[in-house]
Amino acid sequence: MTTTDGRVGLDPIDVRFQAGEAYEIRIRDHRLLTDQPVDAGGADTAPSPTELFAASLAACVAFYAGRYLSRHGHGRAGLAVTASFEMATDRPARVAAIRITVRPPTDLSPEKWPALRAVASHCTVHNTLLNAPRIEVDIQ
Repeated sequence: MTTTDGRVGLDPIDVRFQAGEAYEIRIRDHRLLTDQPVDAGGADTAPSPTELFAASLAACVAFYAGRYLSRHGHGRAGLAVTASFEMATDRPARVAAIRITVRPPTDLSPEKWPALRAVASHCTVHNTLLNAPRIEVDIQ
């Protein structure tokens, strides 16, 4: 899809209120839910938006790592990526740190880990975080 100013973009992502603190996210033909933990006023029926944010980075890293493995003749079975994050203690509310751990398949020799790290560290989501996009919030 090309935006009105000539930029290439994806289909819009639509978010709709469900109940309490829960929202449905519509992405193409997919549906996701988000909610808040009980201690934040939600019912904990789904991940929070902040958890989905960290999960998006982890999934992107996994995708790039998987592509690296395939290009170099390794299977992806056993590949695992874990994300953890810390919230900032000051304002504004935000994620202060994210730690991504990649566990490659056992057949990948440790000598190839630096190359895997280099590829996984340059996924689209990571690159976006390092080069923050312009964000516009409109009310219509």
